[in-house]
Amino acid sequence: MKFYITTTLPYVNASPHIGFALEIIQADAIVRYRRLLGDDVFYNTGTDEHGLKVYRKAEELKTDAQSYCDDCALRFKELKDLLNLDNPTFIRTTDENHIKAAQTFWQKCLDNGDIYKKNYSVKYCVGCELEKTESELVDGKCPVHPSQELELISEENYFFKFSKYQKPLLDYYKKNPDFVVPNHRFNEIKEFVKRGLEDFSISRIKEKMPWGVPVPGDNDHVMYVWFDALVNYVSTLGWPEDEKKFKEFWGTKEKPNAVQVAGKDNLRQQSAMWQAMLLSADLPLSKQIFIHGFITSEGKKMSKSEGNVVDPYEIVKKYGVDAVRYYLLGALPPYEDGDFSGSRFEEFYTAHLANGVGNLTSRILTMLEKYSDSLVPETAEDIFDTQKFWKNYDKAFGEYKFDEIIKLIQELVGKCDEKISESKPWEKANAGEDISGLLYQLAECLRHIALSLLPIIPGSAKKILENLDIDLSSIKSLDNERVWTKLSVGARVTKGDALFPRL
Repeated sequence: MKFYITTTLPYVNASPHIGFALEIIQADAIVRYRRLLGDDVFYNTGTDEHGLKVYRKAEELKTDAQSYCDDCALRFKELKDLLNLDNPTFIRTTDENHIKAAQTFWQKCLDNGDIYKKNYSVKYCVGCELEKTESELVDGKCPVHPSQELELISEENYFFKFSKYQKPLLDYYKKNPDFVVPNHRFNEIKEFVKRGLEDFSISRIKEKMPWGVPVPGDNDHVMYVWFDALVNYVSTLGWPEDEKKFKEFWGTKEKPNAVQVAGKDNLRQQSAMWQAMLLSADLPLSKQIFIHGFITSEGKKMSKSEGNVVDPYEIVKKYGVDAVRYYLLGALPPYEDGDFSGSRFEEFYTAHLANGVGNLTSRILTMLEKYSDSLVPETAEDIFDTQKFWKNYDKAFGEYKFDEIIKLIQELVGKCDEKISESKPWEKANAGEDISGLLYQLAECLRHIALSLLPIIPGSAKKILENLDIDLSSIKSLDNERVWTKLSVGARVTKGDALFPRL
């Protein structure tokens, strides 16, 4: 089965922050899960490099915009290795093929009668790169960027007929009740569209702001950054030239296939503006959009002025990538805002990794070494109800409830630990009793835990499987491997080093 997933594209005018790390790790967990199910996955991320804030930052640094973007994009591209991402494509909106695709997309909307010129005045938030109505403001400020002054733009621009697509959008929402996850975000966008849509500006005068994709047929204008950037979701597939690849992964109108991951500040752009643009260009709409919350730091919004911005490079260097992935997926609510604090991070690490997965792995491998000559003993029945575990695991993944997934894993770890404490295999072995069946049950439970951790903390999960002498290349699909394939009797296990040393 073909599966397409994309993150949003962060602006290059600031360094990668923990909020985007959350988004890209959530997408990566979904990617790894779908690949373990045997799907052929196209995984997209990249950088948004046009617009006013990027242009001004380059001016501030006294460099040309393209050179500035070239330098900054590398920092985001390096997230692939830093966060152990499973081979995403990386698109830049300054790529030549993307620019051509954006211009083709514009022309399709123009040919459909959905682009026109007019004079207008509007309050504009450079931080959001969005126009703001009075009803959206709090004390005259953008609620997302309250420290930035709104700018008044008054000029002639091209506009997109957003208002034309109110009914088509509402019809699509009605036919697709799971289009936006979670449901309260879906209700939010439905109410927004029901109130009526206003056409939005999709160009800027080149003389004032030259850093953008040239508008086809009009050298005096460049595309508004949002119009240009949203097209990356299809340009990354080689659209419009590679029609076959586009249909395979993006899908068709009858069977849409694209899943998008975005923060709550992107709800309107992804689930309404972009969908209307797709309708105008006569392209299939997205299949589903997962909206996650923000990350606060010590209970406060992250900002440079507060000095509380969490750098993913620093936190990974200090604790390791798997510890960071585990915290972001397991300690933060997937649908709402969550807090990142050093003390909570270390508490979560100690409780769930050092004293949880790591300790259990060490206990089981040590017993196999001591009481079974480091060999997998004869098979025994499943006493941990792993089929029910996998059923709940699949359901949670389908709903993007990453914290629930990790809760299920921790419950299985707890059951395994409890069985060891209750049965006291060391006492039975010293008394001359046969504990081979029990050891097999514990080792088999550890195998299930490791398989379930592959999308979450892939590095550590692979080490556990290797310690159990499981050939990772043999795991073709979770559907075939997780429940029905058992450990190989007589396989040689190795204890290895501690997975998660105590802090």
